[in-house]
Amino acid sequence: MNRVCRKAALMTLLLLVAGMARAQYVTEVFLTDISNTTAKEGAQQNITKLLTALNQAEATGAVVDFSGIVIEERAQKAITDMWQNTAPFRCGGTEVIERCLHTHDGNYQVRNIPLFFKRPEAEKDEYQEGVISFNAKGEIVDFHLAIASNLYVKVLKKGFDVTDLRYRQMILDYVEQFRTAYNTKDLPFLEQIYSDDALIITGKVIKSAPTEMNNFLPKDKVKYTKQTKKEYLKGLSRVFKANQHINCIFDDIKVMKHPAKEGYYGVTLKQGWNADNYSDVGYLFLLWDFTNPDAPQIHVRTWQPEYKDINKTEPLPEEEIFTCDDFDIE
Repeated sequence: MNRVCRKAALMTLLLLVAGMARAQYVTEVFLTDISNTTAKEGAQQNITKLLTALNQAEATGAVVDFSGIVIEERAQKAITDMWQNTAPFRCGGTEVIERCLHTHDGNYQVRNIPLFFKRPEAEKDEYQEGVISFNAKGEIVDFHLAIASNLYVKVLKKGFDVTDLRYRQMILDYVEQFRTAYNTKDLPFLEQIYSDDALIITGKVIKSAPTEMNNFLPKDKVKYTKQTKKEYLKGLSRVFKANQHINCIFDDIKVMKHPAKEGYYGVTLKQGWNADNYSDVGYLFLLWDFTNPDAPQIHVRTWQPEYKDINKTEPLPEEEIFTCDDFDIE
């Protein structure tokens, strides 16, 4: 075999090996319930390439390579920030078959994408689900983490009419983006989503001093502090800088339509917060204003501890958890 033939054979072998290496990371995506052929075919190709790139990067310890994928910058940034601030992750299957949903902004959305996050300190990888949005051309426009699928379905089923159902889908979408913003340390998004006059209340369990009224015994109680948007975001910025990794999880969700104010919804979530320096579980209440669907805002944010005592033996009663009824809206 002459030199030219040997060189050609070597190149063929290298290409074959490279192709086999790429093939072991491939996750193929097939979409259903979408009549737009252009959107379907484009999205299948782009999401397949994206999940494959995530798999390869997680396995090799490299950064995610977005070349050859039609994906908007904000989606790239969300993935990159999640990679750095939460953990590298991969798709948990060689094939994803999912139905498409129409979103409130005219795009499409595919949910239930199985993701496994590789945390160095954890014994096993953590399972979460991803959400990918794409437009009529099949271009990826957004990527964020999902709430559990059973919670998503439960909230949607409680819509009383078409309008309310649309709002609930919109609320769930923004709640998922809201959660992802904490995981990715996206302060600009949080700056945008909180109204300038937002009321922010945080509860903390403390021991009160003994008095004659409590038989000279100290008693735990929840003390509440108020903050402005500026104060809250300034403190949050310090938290983001002090923790390399943050994992914010919503384990439960309740959505309540405001009884008197059209376009206002109260959302109560059970939130798990795990960061390098601090972990807790508590109840998060958000009062959302969707009167401008293109720019919804949060007017009230409260956080209450899961338990009323330091030893965590006395759960916070349900009637003490904040709801829409606890706040006046002008």
